[in-house]
Amino acid sequence: MTAPAPTAAGPVEAYPEFLDCLAAADEYAATDVALRLLEEGVPAERVLLDLIAPAQEQVGRWWQRNVWSVAQEHAATHVSERAVAAVAAHTRVRPHLGRVVVSCMDGEWHALPARLVGEVLRLRGWDVAFLGASVPAAHLVSYLHRDDAHAVALACALPMRLPHAHRMIEACRRADVPILVGGRGFGPDGRWARRLGVHWAGDATAAADLLADERRLHRPPSEDLDHLADDEYPGLVKSRADLIDTGLRDLTARVPSMADYTTAQFDSTVSDLGHIVDFLTAAVYVDDDALFTSFIAWMVEVLDSRKVPPRTLDRVLDVYAETLHDFPRAHRFLHAGRAAVRS
Repeated sequence: MTAPAPTAAGPVEAYPEFLDCLAAADEYAATDVALRLLEEGVPAERVLLDLIAPAQEQVGRWWQRNVWSVAQEHAATHVSERAVAAVAAHTRVRPHLGRVVVSCMDGEWHALPARLVGEVLRLRGWDVAFLGASVPAAHLVSYLHRDDAHAVALACALPMRLPHAHRMIEACRRADVPILVGGRGFGPDGRWARRLGVHWAGDATAAADLLADERRLHRPPSEDLDHLADDEYPGLVKSRADLIDTGLRDLTARVPSMADYTTAQFDSTVSDLGHIVDFLTAAVYVDDDALFTSFIAWMVEVLDSRKVPPRTLDRVLDVYAETLHDFPRAHRFLHAGRAAVRS
């Protein structure tokens, strides 16, 4: 297996060894690699961003291509988390800046990227309160009311969570705390963060720079959500269960082998149908077909790596387009998705 290596000299040399540690789920060896770099004078921030972060991204790519199982991905993530903890314990920095609350969106379980951002901010002198994965909005707001926070940083990895993310952002605004967001869930260039009227930081360094710019931090972009005045988004939310059932009925009728599916295979199919509906709903929420088509292109790659023919996905999108003929944006996005499947 090969992977692109980072750019800093120390982490470049250690990168293959660290990946081997992740593959072996050897947290002790991985920790030794990270600590050795620190002892050789590599700054802790570089160890986090040029070694651990890109290695974990490679783990995600190996899962996507069906090179690694879910179990291997989880084991490797645990090892990366242990390495981050070791770096943090080895580099004590007394905070001299304000308190920053770092949290994942409600329903967001990919906590490691947010943890890396929090550790970089801590190294820069911020007093960081890391709340971890999937924090309910009400609990976060309650915490912000008790805590004199300079800002709150929210992470979201999956675009299908954007409607929930927006509600969480609105809740934080009511607590009168400046907000910045990060993660791939807001688009590769943060376009959907701007649509929601919130600052976006593409990486930990950008987040630190934004927090240091007091004037910019308090001047978020304006929301661009006039399209939500129609009933299309709430209509899709109400139709979610029916759409999943419709897709499942059609697949069962057209794919005879489904009669022999195990419970796990059947549950996986239902989950995939739910993701299609959820990504479509999120695309309608931000009025951008690119959100849906990029997910469909990703899903084609995942299905192909698992020997599932793309025509099955194409048929599901066709059925949904027929069902949602009265939903103009969703109907248009579904046809764009079918074009992505065939490209």
